[in-house]
Amino acid sequence: MTTVSNLKHNKVVRKVVQISLLTFFLCTLMITTLSAAETDGRWHEIKTSLFGDRAIQNGEDVIGLETPYRALDAAVVPISIESKITQTQDNYIKSLYLVIDNNPSPIAAIFHFPGKHNWQSLSTRVRVNAYTDLRVIAEISDGNIYMVNNYVKASGGCSAPSLKDPAAAAAHLGKIKLKLPMESSLGNLLSTQLLIKHPNSSGLQFDQISRQFIPANFIRTIQVTFNDEVVFTADSDIPSIHFGFKPEEEGVLKVEVKDSTGRTFNHSVDLPNQEKG
Repeated sequence: MTTVSNLKHNKVVRKVVQISLLTFFLCTLMITTLSAAETDGRWHEIKTSLFGDRAIQNGEDVIGLETPYRALDAAVVPISIESKITQTQDNYIKSLYLVIDNNPSPIAAIFHFPGKHNWQSLSTRVRVNAYTDLRVIAEISDGNIYMVNNYVKASGGCSAPSLKDPAAAAAHLGKIKLKLPMESSLGNLLSTQLLIKHPNSSGLQFDQISRQFIPANFIRTIQVTFNDEVVFTADSDIPSIHFGFKPEEEGVLKVEVKDSTGRTFNHSVDLPNQEKG
């Protein structure tokens, strides 16, 4: 091949490469735009189902949200929620919604607070099925609604096996533990971790031995009371929740859990005679 032919050939190659790169860029841009449109559409459906046409305001001054940008394990993505307002019996966060847009069941939890016991923070771990916006929406007792959201890169969490040892899980089914600090006093915030032993199968996990999907069997509701007064209730299958409240008197802290099969599990501790963390 002559030098002139080589030059023409190189120009053609460069042109083809440039066109290929441009086509790839345009296709990627179209896919990204489409994905964003689909995500916006999904959030609109979720928002409408929860709040109808009620306005949702920016919640940066009301709620704090911490999540990893890229999760190490999509089956246990840590999140922390903080109240940024001073809550009183006349002005408090009465409901807290945890929404994961691209999960098969996007409403991961709804917490309800009666306003009797002040709370400052909640933390837990959730499953994330695909790259998604993770949102926390706070409904205040005055009717206003506020939202914060973070983008989380994680995938495959909803289909990941929930337990390494199903037999051990069955043996400890319904066991509840409340982990409390070594020292505490009445009138101060009591940091408490709630742990629930449960298979918590969503119905999306696949049994590699039987080659069948594992039947759904999960936590439905959680209620925490102190001296028979509700601290919070949660519509959620989350088995681990870290929360705090202020006991003003001695009493009994009780947890009641109901699951998707209709079973009910209970556990209680006396305060200040506590289970030690």
